Amino acid sequence: MCGIVGAVGARNIVPILVEGLKRLEYRGYDSCGVAVYQDGGLRRSRSTARVAELDAQIAADAVQGSTGIAHTRWATHGAPVVHNAHPHVSGGPGGDAARPPRVALVHNGIIENHDELRAELQSRGYLFASQTDTEVIAHLIDSLYDGDLFEAVQQATLQLRGAYAIAVVCRDEPQRVVGAREGSPLILGVGQGESFLASDAMALAGVTDQIVYLEEGDVVDLQLGKHWIVARDAAGGRHQRVQRAVRTVHAHTGAAELGPYRHYMQKEIFEQPRAIADTLEGVEGIVPELFGDGAHRVFKDIDSVLILACGTSYYAGCTAKYWLESIAKIPTQVEVASEYRYRDSVPNPKTLVVTITQSGETADTLAALKHARSLGMPHTLTVCNVATSAMVRECKLAYITRAGVEIGVASTKAFTTQLAGLFLLTLALAQQRGRLDDAAEAAHLKALRHLPSALQAVLALEPQVIAWAEDFARKEHALFLGRGLHYPVALEGALKLKEISYIHAEAYPAGELKHGPLALVTSAMPVVTVAPNDALLEKLKSNLQEVRARGGELFVFADADTRIESSEGVRVIRMPEHYGPLSPLLHVVPLQLLAYHTACARGTDVDKPRNLAKSVTVE
Repeated sequence: MCGIVGAVGARNIVPILVEGLKRLEYRGYDSCGVAVYQDGGLRRSRSTARVAELDAQIAADAVQGSTGIAHTRWATHGAPVVHNAHPHVSGGPGGDAARPPRVALVHNGIIENHDELRAELQSRGYLFASQTDTEVIAHLIDSLYDGDLFEAVQQATLQLRGAYAIAVVCRDEPQRVVGAREGSPLILGVGQGESFLASDAMALAGVTDQIVYLEEGDVVDLQLGKHWIVARDAAGGRHQRVQRAVRTVHAHTGAAELGPYRHYMQKEIFEQPRAIADTLEGVEGIVPELFGDGAHRVFKDIDSVLILACGTSYYAGCTAKYWLESIAKIPTQVEVASEYRYRDSVPNPKTLVVTITQSGETADTLAALKHARSLGMPHTLTVCNVATSAMVRECKLAYITRAGVEIGVASTKAFTTQLAGLFLLTLALAQQRGRLDDAAEAAHLKALRHLPSALQAVLALEPQVIAWAEDFARKEHALFLGRGLHYPVALEGALKLKEISYIHAEAYPAGELKHGPLALVTSAMPVVTVAPNDALLEKLKSNLQEVRARGGELFVFADADTRIESSEGVRVIRMPEHYGPLSPLLHVVPLQLLAYHTACARGTDVDKPRNLAKSVTVE
């Protein structure tokens, strides 16, 4: 969540800042703004509308300059109103009215000690114009400024507790931007005679492909065509000059083009066959080295799996638990990352700690990983969509999914590619443990290779799903049911409907229906059921009868040979084929389509649902 762009150049960099913000819109935001050095001072423009409206406002105000910072904000401290929007400024004690602003700053993250810092700064005469923790940093840097912005930022970061990525400019140093990070991502872009900062390499697509990934505690000084980086010493005190590798990173711009689709979410749903094919490209056989050098030794040394994830990625982990325990016969635990590090658990040094994250920057998951390591669990692996992310750098092993850029806040292709990667992990562990013979390996690989074609057949069901969505658009509540391997799919379907249509939806294991949720079932409560032709089918049919007996209306996604027929109060969409253990990858797709078309019928903002962010980089 939140996006940062900063630049120092010899030209007007405002178009670069604005274009960078547009590329970061997918992360989610509720306000945006820019600040640049212009005519001897700092000019600022902020808005609670979209970046396009900010762009028009900038043009109308003739804001331009060769040094500046920009930001998209997702509200944490303070409501999404203009006076809380970034950039925040400080003009010294007495507030902005006393003199023009000297320091402007943008910030991602949360400062945990902002209250005590605010009290100290107020006692020294600083006035606050917002409710944000960010304004505290601006005033703190101003209070420490003595002619050298780089030095002031270094001193300020030593007083901050929490997570932050910041970019700062100063009225008295017109060709300089200073950045710093701790617990929140920030990158440096190296251009031809220009320097850039951003929270995401995609923000700099088309500007530079030379990227430096700043590490925890780094402070960076950007000037025309040059930069310096310092890092805190081991004791967390003095800063020392360091060198960080410059990498060539191709952030593809084409993936962000909408093309013929109405929304990015629809585009990304239909990109899933290609994304799965790309994710599986090059997999000729099941070998530990699919997950990195040293995987064979690690897999041999483990006797259990711990999966850490949040949101949709958590449901991918819940699905993988069924695979890992039934196919690889390895005990598996799945934890919500934001809960795991705040409870007492029993560590096992022979556990493989698996993190799942689309962005690789999810703050809760990164913190949970570090907590697991601190408990003495050194074996770590991530399934992640971004090869250059913090999570990939933190884990010893990795499987990089190749979903491509996912713009829609509600995850679709990232989820199914995560499932593909987790199934490969299951097979690799099964093989290592002597649970996968050659015939079974060949059968599973054949099924994986057929997935893109199978997904295309499922996507052809869209017209039938649209008809259901017309009815769902008039509802305010929905219940989702699944059994066994498909219970996490039901959870994911309910989450998608909640996220983008704002319909309250819950998911339950179908066997739990009579233990509480059956009390909610009426004709006004549609019940969506995932009904594959597996060992639990007959049990599921009994659960469906329980719904019909109470006047509930059933919407069933059934495999072709389940013999569940449409009748009064029972609507059935038949899936093209039964897909065994990989069935979740197919059954989740019509649930994505149902959520999407229901949201379209209700007129919600599908790609940018209210209150949500794509990349959750704060706790």
